[in-house]
Amino acid sequence: MAPRKSVEQELTKGMIMKAARELFTKKGYQQVSMRQIAAALGYSHGSIYYHFKNKAELFFAMIETDFKLLDQWLDDVMNQELDPKSKLREVLLAFIRFGLSHKSQYEIMFLLADEEVKCYVNKGPNESYEKFARSLIELSRREITIGETWSVFLSLHGFVSHYCRSEETYEEVEVLAHSHVNFILKSIS
Repeated sequence: MAPRKSVEQELTKGMIMKAARELFTKKGYQQVSMRQIAAALGYSHGSIYYHFKNKAELFFAMIETDFKLLDQWLDDVMNQELDPKSKLREVLLAFIRFGLSHKSQYEIMFLLADEEVKCYVNKGPNESYEKFARSLIELSRREITIGETWSVFLSLHGFVSHYCRSEETYEEVEVLAHSHVNFILKSIS
């Protein structure tokens, strides 16, 4: 039996989630095993099971962490000292900026089309969407319907999805993002 390989640092949940996210994004959820995640990290697969009992639990932890990060971005904007119209603009831009600054997270949160994991992505999106919708309603100058709120979200999501799989950064499409947000604002202001 070979001696155990010494490791440079202790394996953490964050390290596992980062490696898993990269593999899930490249290969898809079904094509990735816990052994492959461990191999990518240079650890035994048993060390991953110390942190997560299975791949589904690992995936759920990733999704939960990612939606908390998106919620924090929204909270940061809502806590700014801005007039409602400026704050509404910043909420919409923050969603685009989040998606294009965290492309692999965004893809897993919103674009991964795998039946096995859909049940794990219901809670996070619903809570984040409700927070987003409350922000729009609070900041808008007029009453916004549920349908209009959903249309705003889909418009932002379409923009992010389009650029998510490109090499372009938020900074490279920032002018377009502002133009897109201004177009959306005309419909809800």
